[in-house]
Amino acid sequence: MTYDLLIKNGRIIDGSGRPAFHGDVAVKKGTIVELGRVSGPARQVIEADGRAVAPGFIDNHCHYDAQVLWDPLCTYSCDHGATTVIIGNCSLALAPVKPEAREKLAGMLSYVEAIPMDVLQAGVPWTWETFPEYMSAIGRRLGVNVGTLVGHSAVRLYAMGPECSDRDATDAELEAMRRVVRDAIDAGALGLSITRNMNHFDIAGKRIPAACAPESELFALADVLREAGTGVIQCGGGTNPEMKDRLLSRISQASGRQVMYNTLLEQARQPGRWRTHLAHVEDTVRQGFRAVPLCNPGSIVNRFTMKNCQVFRSMPTWLPILQGSDADKLSAYRDPATRAKLRAEVDAPLGPDSTFSKRWDLMVVEEPKLSKNRGLAGQHIAEIAKAQGKEPLDAFLDLAVEEDLDTVFSLGEINMDTDAVGQILSSPYAVVGLSDGGAHVQFHSNVSNPTRLLGYWVREKRIMSLEHAVRRLTFDSALAFGIYDRGLLIPGMAADLVVFDPDTVRPAKEDVVHDFPSNGWRMRELAEGIHYTVVNGEVLLEKGTHTGAFPGRVLRNARYEMAAKLG
Repeated sequence: MTYDLLIKNGRIIDGSGRPAFHGDVAVKKGTIVELGRVSGPARQVIEADGRAVAPGFIDNHCHYDAQVLWDPLCTYSCDHGATTVIIGNCSLALAPVKPEAREKLAGMLSYVEAIPMDVLQAGVPWTWETFPEYMSAIGRRLGVNVGTLVGHSAVRLYAMGPECSDRDATDAELEAMRRVVRDAIDAGALGLSITRNMNHFDIAGKRIPAACAPESELFALADVLREAGTGVIQCGGGTNPEMKDRLLSRISQASGRQVMYNTLLEQARQPGRWRTHLAHVEDTVRQGFRAVPLCNPGSIVNRFTMKNCQVFRSMPTWLPILQGSDADKLSAYRDPATRAKLRAEVDAPLGPDSTFSKRWDLMVVEEPKLSKNRGLAGQHIAEIAKAQGKEPLDAFLDLAVEEDLDTVFSLGEINMDTDAVGQILSSPYAVVGLSDGGAHVQFHSNVSNPTRLLGYWVREKRIMSLEHAVRRLTFDSALAFGIYDRGLLIPGMAADLVVFDPDTVRPAKEDVVHDFPSNGWRMRELAEGIHYTVVNGEVLLEKGTHTGAFPGRVLRNARYEMAAKLG
């Protein structure tokens, strides 16, 4: 046999968590055919030279729904070894959509996931209406594999029109939603995404439709997956309702389907809550419920200006100001009466949906605009306020107004306690993921889950073995999301592979690039130590450079794949 690809002399980490071994990996027609000491000719040979050879990583929570249309590699997830991305999360998707609702649907994705609207307007061709048509559109040219979730907000808008955030659905509208979800699952969608995040609004300031739906509607849509016997349910903002009355456990129990939700994390807004959450998940899993949170190996630091800020949007006076014009923002922030209201809301007790911890010592001035303020760079607002004899909010807004809202701030509130994050990442009751790739593009990149886990947490902190970490990035996600032909290096599995150096793998420092439609800019986060990324048996990236191949495909649910195999 002549192989299409032969990777020789690798440290094979097969994704199962079992000890690594030295050997070769042979690929034919996009499938792994042999492992061990392989002899025989191959059209392409990669010399691994003792580096790790692992299954391609699965980036299980992304928002590349629009970006994939102009960037079929879904950068920069692929740079960190991701061979599969899953889109359509948190109820947000770009299909189904009627022509008159395109702007409204794009506005949801734009505002919630912080993707500039002018970029979406320039980059999305809108050549589809139904979800199957969207799957066909993105599948025409892919670098990585893409799994899709049908989003409840898109489905609700499609069935109910402009009133989708204003009222309950009629029986006929609910049946229309069920029919749309059924069509998506029949076409191979990996599942359904819903949300309970009450801080998610569209660009016009209305709460997104799925967040307005009653619980009965969630159960009715989940029941479509029960009937189909396939698919996963993903929920944005699921932690609060799950811990309150086990909503997601009840949905999983009723539907018989896996529920994945956001998120198990350590955060300054709710110190110590991660312990309570982890104990809750352990209890529900012991009872046999399949409602499992995602967790993230990164410390999330948001960069923002007050022209484009999501930090204060949970507060009623702040929200319309944040959604207004820059001129209106400046007027509001200057007005003493308005500022008093803003201060009162910031100072109020934290609630479960709060988006700011009141930790002004975590709010840092990254880039002052005016030369007279250069000395403030690197200082946090609490120390600046003390030096100026002001309240923190006044010091913060005074600087923002003085610099015409162009001051760049950063805020790190999430996963800053390394001991807590280490325990979370090591728990078998959570799945590692949640990069949010494609979202919040001007705040942070945050697609470095694989390289951060392998570099910082494994090599430096030694919280788990390399083999265990690879399993966390591959097989665990494949199993959770019903992708049963990937995530392991064994004969018969799809040849999604990554060759990396365990001694050097790490995220690179973020920088800014202007590579979006309409000359849009975003934060870029590349990787070090990733030598080859192979998708369906073809080399996609070699040392970070695209080979020109587009070997990706749209991944479909287990029922669809099985039916295709059985004819």
